[in-house]
Amino acid sequence: MLSRFSSTQLARALAGMLLTIGTLHFLAPKPFDEIIPEEIPAEPRMLTYASGVVEVALGAALLAPATRKPAAAGAAALFVAVYPANINMVRLWWDKPAIYKAIAIARLPLQFPMIVAALKAYRNS
Repeated sequence: MLSRFSSTQLARALAGMLLTIGTLHFLAPKPFDEIIPEEIPAEPRMLTYASGVVEVALGAALLAPATRKPAAAGAAALFVAVYPANINMVRLWWDKPAIYKAIAIARLPLQFPMIVAALKAYRNS
C-alpha cells in the first residue's frame, strides 16, 4: 500500500504527523506521561517533553531535502523506541471499557507502516 506513495510524500506525511504529535506532548502532556512504563527509571514528564522535542525536530528535518535522510532514519528509530509505551498502554487500558481497549490494541500494528514509511523515505532520499 505504501508503494504507491513517493518517498517525498511519505516524508511529508510523517513530518505532519510528528509535528502534530510532538506539539501535543507540550500542549497536553498528561496522556503521554501516563503510558510511559513504570519500569523506565526516569520522570515521565521529562520523557514526555524529551520525546516531544525529538518528534518536532524530526518532523521539521523531514521537510527539508538536505536533512530528510538522517531524519527518516531517526523517525524509524523513534517509532521502534516508543513501541514499549504502546504496549504499556494496552496493559494499562486492559480493564477499561471495550472501546479504550480496542484503541490501545489497534495502535500496536499501526506502528509498523510508520516504520516502513520512514525506512522508504530514508532509502530514497
